[in-house]
Amino acid sequence: MTAPETRSFVDIRVLVLSGPSGSGKSTIVDRLVNVAPVQLVKVVSATTRPPRAGEVNGRDYYFLSPEEFEQKRQAGEFIECEEVHGNGNWYGTLRSELTRAQQAGAWAFLEIDVQGALSIIKEYPDAVSVFLTTASEGDYEQRLRNRGTESEDAIQQRLETARRELKLSKEYKHIVVNDDLDRAVSEICHILASAEG
Repeated sequence: MTAPETRSFVDIRVLVLSGPSGSGKSTIVDRLVNVAPVQLVKVVSATTRPPRAGEVNGRDYYFLSPEEFEQKRQAGEFIECEEVHGNGNWYGTLRSELTRAQQAGAWAFLEIDVQGALSIIKEYPDAVSVFLTTASEGDYEQRLRNRGTESEDAIQQRLETARRELKLSKEYKHIVVNDDLDRAVSEICHILASAEG
């Protein structure tokens, strides 16, 4: 009698999706989870920021106190973590989240900022990495303004961040232009089907 085959830690299949604010990541993520040709488990990030209205711990984020976050960081439980936007709030990806996806026989799907993505790509060089962009920089600004949730200073800060992130897009295996939602989702599905095959 042979032992059941187990997948090693390095066999975890990983999809990384990044893009500047206003590139349409959230909409793409929601659609992909439902239509992708492979099973995707959305990785839940951890953060020290307080929950916003309607956010649920364990679904939207793992909301940790700064002390809890630091304990996990010191214990090496994060694949990547950093302070984001310079406001004192930390974000990170727990290793246990990738294990959760692996145990479900699925791909770990990370919607993550560029700096975090580069750390994931370094640790998982076989990861399928997709940088989502719009047709022009003006599209980012228009989408941010249409949200109606950002101050002018916040908009300008996000646009500056977008410019920096765009320069790093060449670090990704794939760049997808989100000028048409259906086409962008279809393109990412094709990328996943090719990687799985």
